[in-house]
Amino acid sequence: MFDLNGTVINDMSFHIQSWYEILNNLGATISLEETKLQCYGKNEELLERIFPGRFSEEQMNEMIIEKETRYQENFRPHLKLIEGLGDFLEQAYTSNIKMAIGSAAIPFNIDYIVDGLGLHKYFSAVVSAYDVTESKPHPETFLKCAEQLGVAPADCLVFEDSPKGVEAAARAGMKAVVITTMHTKEEFYGDNIICFIENYHDAQLQQLVK
Repeated sequence: MFDLNGTVINDMSFHIQSWYEILNNLGATISLEETKLQCYGKNEELLERIFPGRFSEEQMNEMIIEKETRYQENFRPHLKLIEGLGDFLEQAYTSNIKMAIGSAAIPFNIDYIVDGLGLHKYFSAVVSAYDVTESKPHPETFLKCAEQLGVAPADCLVFEDSPKGVEAAARAGMKAVVITTMHTKEEFYGDNIICFIENYHDAQLQQLVK
């Protein structure tokens, strides 16, 4: 199972920058580092954490689309898989390993990546922000992925780039591989982590697709 942003593509700095600009324009007076720490879960949850009770659902939806449109426009020239992932996905696919995307992104962003990079054949299940009641670190996202794949949670392996995502995997009873695109090793915790990687060329991954 793969988280999407920061795990399939290295785009989290673009999300953080977009939120940083929007939140400060709204009067948050928030630093770039604090914005980074707030970038987990659903978009509306982020807004509610920063501005509790301030915006209606309609207003939040408008801001979310504004943010995602800004992000997509800025990131489009850089849209590509993290190094080595194309070969890794193909190896897993030819080995008949079931794969899923479990992301807090909205379908608008998931489609932007999956369509833009032609990834449909690899993922037989996709769980987005709209498919769950509770977002990461709650385990619902990954448990739904397992259910859709028809695989027991204990037999699943999660690829994540964030501590909250790794926590969600642990709470789902799943092991995790951490890719350090956004956070350092020292920022992670939990005994479900089997290894840390910088990209998908890492030799530690080869045994996983055999």
